[in-house]
Amino acid sequence: MNGCVKIGSTDMYYAAFGKGEKKLVVLPGLVDGLATVKGKSLMLQGPYKKHLKDYTVYMFSRKNEMPDGYSIKDMAEDQVVVMKTLGIDKASLLGVSQGGMIAQCIAIYHPEVTDRLILAVTAPYCNDIARDAVGSWIEMAKRDDYAALFADTAEKTYSEKYLAKNRKTFPLVAKLTKPASFERFFRNAYAIMDFDVRSELHRIKAPTLILAGDNDHIVGNDAPYELNRGIEGSKLCIYNGLGHSAYEEGKDFYDRVFEFINEGE
Repeated sequence: MNGCVKIGSTDMYYAAFGKGEKKLVVLPGLVDGLATVKGKSLMLQGPYKKHLKDYTVYMFSRKNEMPDGYSIKDMAEDQVVVMKTLGIDKASLLGVSQGGMIAQCIAIYHPEVTDRLILAVTAPYCNDIARDAVGSWIEMAKRDDYAALFADTAEKTYSEKYLAKNRKTFPLVAKLTKPASFERFFRNAYAIMDFDVRSELHRIKAPTLILAGDNDHIVGNDAPYELNRGIEGSKLCIYNGLGHSAYEEGKDFYDRVFEFINEGE
């Protein structure tokens, strides 16, 4: 199912799949600033298919119109409003990259809606590695150089094995997927640059699983350990040889996610 929820003077797209009573909310990364989940329910449900008998999975974009200075915390507050509008009073949260930053804020400020928390390839603040990566992408977008933005994002995200197989397709894919405007991307990217919840991680009481690669060129390799130290009782899983694409290239990634969620039963 593809849906849209009114929030204030704008709205928010989401994709939902499955009919199970248990709920998983998925928050994607900065890519959402370039293309929303609108109309992509069938395309996105693949990794979740074998769990959809027991679960309903909701994947949310950020809201369509974001004001100046829109922060990660603001995104979290709006996400909770939309969840409650849809009758999602409590759910497990899977936040990927920037989505993991939003998920941290939800768990900190709205523990009442957070059942279990899965933080994938994310960080508790915009460290120097993340600042360099996101800052360079902002400059590429300002130059309207989407081919460079697409290629650099892929080079920093995927393993060499993946890149060797797919690198030659990047120019064509970039040409076919270039957004009409970078305004949405800028709002999301600048929010990352100001993000820092290190001093508040201790407030996360939901059972937490942290998933990361050991060669992450976007949030760095220290980030998952910082999260693990800051969130009491959290579990940590590191994929050797993978980086920011662990959620795509880690073959058992989603099995680990659902195994962790089901531990609470």
